[in-house]
Amino acid sequence: MRPLTGSTSGRRTWRIGCGDVADRDRCLTVLVDDDKVVLVGPPGEAAVLTTGQLGQLRAALREAAAQAER
Repeated sequence: MRPLTGSTSGRRTWRIGCGDVADRDRCLTVLVDDDKVVLVGPPGEAAVLTTGQLGQLRAALREAAAQAER
């Protein structure tokens, strides 16, 4: 499963599903701000990822890093 991608104010964003320590559904958001990659976690929570979700996060970070270098 690929992360959900979109665009906000001309910036590409990725949303990766995850859980928190109470096993509630949450998400991590990755976005590019000029030449920086921003990772936004669940507010006030820890993000708990499965191996599949970790693969999605890795792919999103790789794509975001490439975009930030442009």
